Order: sequence, then C-alpha cells, then structure tokens
Amino acid sequence: MRWQRKLNVVWLGFRRFAQQIKLLTLAAALSAPLVGSRTPTTLEHIQTSGKLIIISRNGPTTYFEGTDGYTGFEYSLANTFAKRLGVELNIVEEEDLGRLIEDVGETGHFAAAGLTVTERRKRDVTFSHPYMHVTQQLIYHTSDARPASVEDLIGKHILVVNGSAHAERLRELQKEHPALTWEERHDVEMLDLLEMVHNRKIDYAVIDSNAFELNSAVYPKAKVAFDISEPEPLAWAFPKSNDTSLIDAANEFLTTMEQSGALTDMRERFYGRSGEIGYADALVFARRIEERLPLWRDKIKEAAVEQELDWLLMAALSYQESHWNPKAVSPTGVRGFMMLTLNTAKEMEVKNRLNPEQSIKGGTRYFRKLLDRIPPGVTGQERIWLALAAYNIGYGHLEDARVLAQQHGANPNRWADVKDYLPLLSKRQYYKFTKHGYARGQEAVDYVQNIRNFYTILAWNDLERDQMTALAMTEPEPAEDDFNFVISEAIANQQFAARSITKSM
Repeated sequence: MRWQRKLNVVWLGFRRFAQQIKLLTLAAALSAPLVGSRTPTTLEHIQTSGKLIIISRNGPTTYFEGTDGYTGFEYSLANTFAKRLGVELNIVEEEDLGRLIEDVGETGHFAAAGLTVTERRKRDVTFSHPYMHVTQQLIYHTSDARPASVEDLIGKHILVVNGSAHAERLRELQKEHPALTWEERHDVEMLDLLEMVHNRKIDYAVIDSNAFELNSAVYPKAKVAFDISEPEPLAWAFPKSNDTSLIDAANEFLTTMEQSGALTDMRERFYGRSGEIGYADALVFARRIEERLPLWRDKIKEAAVEQELDWLLMAALSYQESHWNPKAVSPTGVRGFMMLTLNTAKEMEVKNRLNPEQSIKGGTRYFRKLLDRIPPGVTGQERIWLALAAYNIGYGHLEDARVLAQQHGANPNRWADVKDYLPLLSKRQYYKFTKHGYARGQEAVDYVQNIRNFYTILAWNDLERDQMTALAMTEPEPAEDDFNFVISEAIANQQFAARSITKSM
C-alpha cells in the first residue's frame, strides 16, 4: 500500500506539472499578438500611409509653382527623399518661421524651409545633416557709402524676416552694440528685402548668401556690404523624439546624395548662374540667323502654318528658348528646340523632346493652345504678349498677375499693365494671396521683351532677304557694319512692325 500512495503522489505531481505547462503555453499564445502589435515607427507609419508631409515656406529658395508643377530647391530635395521612401510628398505651408518650428511633428513630419541651424532652434528641434552652408550678409544701396562695420549700422533702418536666424544674429551683435536696432516682419521674403534696399525703402537688410546669389541680377543696386556671420549650415528640422527612424533615413539619404554628387548638381541647378540674353548678344544673334536659322526655317514655317501663326514669332520664341539648338538642355530639366517640360511634351504628344521636328511642332501647338486660352476680351497683339508670358511662367501665374492688375485698377487685358504686376508675384505680400503662389515674374517680363527684340531683328532680316532676292544682281550686298548698325537700330526701336505678329487672332 505504501508504494501505491507513493505512486499516487507522483501521479498528482505530474498532473500539476502538466497543468502548469498548459497554462504557460496558453499565456504565451495569448501574449504573442501583444508582442507583434508594437507601435510602428514614424518611418513605418509614413510608408504605410504613403505620404511624407513636410512644413515649408513658399518662396524662391524653398518651393514654388513652376510651369511643370512645384519646384524649388527644398521641394526638389524633399521630393527626391520621398521617392526614395516610395511615398508621395505633401506640403503644409507656414509663413511664420516661429510657428513653422513649433509645428514640427504636429502638422508635418519635418520642416524643410532653408532653416539655419542655431543653438536656440536646437533646443526645440533635432536637425538633420546639413545639405548646404550659407553666410548671413548685410545688403546696402550702391549709391550710399558702404558700411564697414556694425557701428555704421547704428541709427539706420534695418529689416529682417521675423523669427529668422538673421534676427538671432542681430541679437547677438546687440549685446556688444546696445544701440543697434532693427525691424522684423514675417510677411516678407529675402527677395522682398533686396527689392526694398534697391528702391531705397530701407537702409539695410540681412539675407542669406544663396538668396543674394539667386536674385542679385534682378536688383543690381542692392549689394553686399559685408558678412555678419561665418558660413552656417542649413538642415531639415525634426521633432525631438526617441523614435529616430525618420531622421536616420533622412541622414542616410543626404549622405548618399552628397557622396554621389547629386546634391552638388541640385545646388548648381537652382543656384548656379545662367547666361542672359541682352544687347551685347545682338551680333551673335545676327550670325546665328545666317548659320543656324536656315537649317530650321522650313520646319518652323511648316509648324507655324499648321497653327495659323507667324513663323517669325515662332523663330524668335525658339531662339529665346534654345538658341536654335535642338539638343539644348536646361538645368531645370526642360529640353529640346522649344525647351518643353516633360508634362508639356506628353500633353502635346511629343515622344522625344530632343527630336527637333517633334519639338518644333509640339512647342508651336502648345503656344497656339495658350493663345486660344487667353480670354476673348484680350485683343490684337496683347494676346501674343500675354501668351508668350504664359509660355514662360505658366498660365496660372499669368492669371494671378492679371487678377492683381485688376484689383489695383489696372487693365488686365493690356500687356503694358500686366507686365507691371508680374514682378509682384515674387513679393511675399502679394503672392501669399494669389492662387498659384510665388513665381519669377520679372523673368517673364524680360522673356517677352527679348522675344520682341528678336522678332524685330528677324522681321527686318526677312524683309531685307526678300528685297535682296528681288534685286539679285542689281545691287551690291550690304556691308557687315551696315547690317550691324541696322540691328542696333532695330533693337532700340521696340515698336518696329515689319508685319503682323499673327495671321489669325
């Protein structure tokens, strides 16, 4: 009986052990889903949602609407990052730099707005690796004595963007120079400050070196007096968090872009200087009329006839775009004889933008479309000038300028009025209220004027060509000096009309 009791005890212990094993197994099974349902990282959430949201400030150095959609350095860099993540880029706009920093992690995943890394900002956000370095520069008017030191700024009207690193730097300088004062405004862009110095509305401004480089040609009377800082890094701003998945991915991306040279190429694309067409290029243009235009004259004429347009207008437009170079490629990605964007090429059914015949036909069809889109209230040559501006800046931005003109009592159907309002599209106090935002309006004005110059010369040259053909052997050929003189006279006389601009209005 004793061995029976021992056996019962062993059996009871075994059953208890089995029950414990069963409970442990059940507990493990129940807890397994809890382990698998951990909170996803920020990066995982973004990839699941398919959207990367950045906070930025509409403007020339950040992002703006171009003829082919959004563009700008910050947009291009952030959009490339979004594509690497396999998601779509969305932008939340914030004008005030102070609120922009505060909204990081709230309304957007990070801020991409040309932000300088400062010690004060580092208390609120975590910065990525820098993607550029800029220097803060003091801007003055060239007719004034050039200030040489901070002491020369005391008692002067200095304006900076509110909440900017420039304001922080001035506060640092004020500790050594207590009499130094300045004004801060959140409704201005660095380009606005250049314009205000140029027009002597303020004495001085502080802007970043990249903004000066980008816009100095527009306001030649605004120059750099001296640097008020050492080179400082620009970076993306992320929320302070233990979850570093997104900033780690961003840093890896920026490092790869830097090492591959892609970041340098992008900086050159947006901040590199491009050549300008002016009076000094008239002789080069004259020679290209003789050397290049004959290669394409028939193709341009054929495309213009199909669209009921003056072929000389299309010749002038294409020279402005590519200098009649069918392989031309711009830093911004437009290419070919008529320098079509990728979207425009698709819209005009151009399969190969570097094929000159396709480009000429596609660009001419596109101009015809823009011309037909101009409201019927616009008549005569005004339609041509407005359509040319739309070819350069985009129809949406042209309409923004026409709306501004109308709001200020000017005639939105008259080019002479609209061209005064196109430059306002680059000024924050105006473009923040427009439908399509920032645009390089002055470039569109110059673009139209250049084409009018080229058209004048081409019209004269074509008239001379017809006359020379008729006279043939009866008259000697004009001397080159005479030809160049007439070109100069034609450029000076913008109202020269050798023929109607269009055959069908």
